[in-house]
Parts: sequence; structure tokens; C-alpha cells
Amino acid sequence: MPIIDKHILGVDIGGTKTAIIYAQEKNGMEIKNKISFQTVKVWDTIDKIIESLQEIIKRNNLSVNDISGIGVSCGGPLDSGKGIIMSPPNLPDWDNIHIVDIIQEHFNVPCAIQNDANACALAEWKFGAGIGAKNMVFITFGTGLGAGLILNGTLYTGANDNAGEIGHIRLSDFGPVGYGKQGSFEGFASGGGIAQLAKTRLEEYFQRGKKVEWCDIDNLDNVTACLIAEQAHKGDELANEIIELSARYLGKGLAILIDILNPDRIVIGSVYARNVDLFYPTVKKVLRKEALDLAFNACTICPAQLGEQIGDYAAVSIASNL
Repeated sequence: MPIIDKHILGVDIGGTKTAIIYAQEKNGMEIKNKISFQTVKVWDTIDKIIESLQEIIKRNNLSVNDISGIGVSCGGPLDSGKGIIMSPPNLPDWDNIHIVDIIQEHFNVPCAIQNDANACALAEWKFGAGIGAKNMVFITFGTGLGAGLILNGTLYTGANDNAGEIGHIRLSDFGPVGYGKQGSFEGFASGGGIAQLAKTRLEEYFQRGKKVEWCDIDNLDNVTACLIAEQAHKGDELANEIIELSARYLGKGLAILIDILNPDRIVIGSVYARNVDLFYPTVKKVLRKEALDLAFNACTICPAQLGEQIGDYAAVSIASNL
């Protein structure tokens, strides 16, 4: 039988920007069109979501009957079973918003919601670096650290959508704060965590009267993970020390996941994906020491493939997974 094109819509709700995506799924997924706008007050944004979904259908000469599903990607906490957004910290006043019911009432099309980490896991699993994996962990490694889990060939969300919150695991009694916890996995292995590690090391340098060419004491608040990676690529000793420390704790955290979940693939995005050469040698060394040999040898660790488009693919992947 011929493979039929599926017309899919996605809604990617972020703290500052919301996007409506139209994609076609046949032999893979192709993003065809996109409408973006600022995320504002909750009901104004919802009105704009409905309006933009209608516009993108019309713009691409489709009817509602052509749409096979609509996926919504949003930061948690969520109730994916009931389709409710439950007060995410980056979306003030989005309190118990029944977004799936609202969209289904307007379009009478199957609709589902997942948090952004789970949605990105689906995207990389179906259309990126996770293709062919049966048990996959997707790790965000952006400003924060979270994960989406594909276990036995299906998305695993846990008892109440809290599966994959790996950033909250404490790896040390002391260390940078991430996810509200000192010494957490997120504190060491995230863009925000690397910036904290860098500021601490730079303060030590400055207090000992040392100078750093790429930063002075008045610019500590402007230090980012991007800057540290840039300097590490240039061979700066301090920057490489900071990256190595982050990589050591990334390795320790991955060893826990490998020993508990026994995945065949771990896909890591954002900061790691852009700097694999800086992180992986240390990560591999730590994993050889910390993880079970049989489990580690069965697992491939690779960078995410979808890059800057992952948010678009994430939203439509939820609909594809219906």
C-alpha cells in the first residue's frame, strides 16, 4: 500500500515566544510552514494560538479534515493525560489551563500535550539521532538539565509526568545550585551551571591577584557557557578546567542513568551537542570507571541532530505519536 501524507500541526509554547508549525509526515517529517508570535497574557496568547492555527491551515490550502493531529509542547508541570498546563514557572498565570480541550473544541482534531523535554525526546527518537533505538534517553543540557525517556519503544512519563527530572539528582554535597539544589546534576551539567562554575573559579583567580584575558572582575555577571566553550576551543587553560569539571559530573550522572535504565542510546542536546569534542573524552573516561561494563558497552552516546529546529520537530512529534 502507498504511504499516505499526514498533515500535522504543532504548538510550541515558550516563555517569550509561541510558534505554530505545519509539517508533512511521509518518509520522515518535513517542516513546511511556521507562524511565530510573542507569548503574552494567557488568554490573549490562547486566542492567538487558535487564530494562527486557523491561518496556517488556510495558508497551506488545507481544511480541518486534512489535519491528522495537533501536538502541544510546553514547559512543565503538566498533566498530559488530562491535557492541562499547571502553572509552569516561565508562564505566569497559566494555572490549570485545559489547553487540549480548548484546541479540540475549536478544531475537532486529536490533540495531545507533553512537556518540552519529552517532546524533544520524541523528536530525536523519530526523526533525529535516536532513530532505531528501543531504549533512549534524551538530555536537554541547555540553560537547565532535563530528560525525556523512551523505554521499550514508547515514551515514559511516570506516575504524574515527573519522569526524567534528572537535573534534581544531587551528585555532590557542595557545588553550584541547579533545580533548587546545591551540587545537583543540573548545577554541574547545564549552561547555567557552567556559568556558575566559571564565576566561582574566576573569583578565585581575581582574589589571588591573577588576570584573565577574556574576563575582568566587572564582567563576571556576563560570563556564559558559550563564552567558556569558546575560550576552551582556543586552548585557554582555565576554560578547559571548567569544562572538564562539568564533563566529570556529566559522566557521573550518565553512569547512574546507564546502570538504572540500560539504554541503547543517550542523545544530548544544546551545549553538549555544540561541543562534543570538549566534553566526550572526559565523559568516556568517567563512564569507564563508574558504569557497569556490560551496560556501558551497549550504549551509544551521541549529540542531538535536530539543532535549532528541535522545538518545531518536538511539537509536531507529539501529534505524530498520537
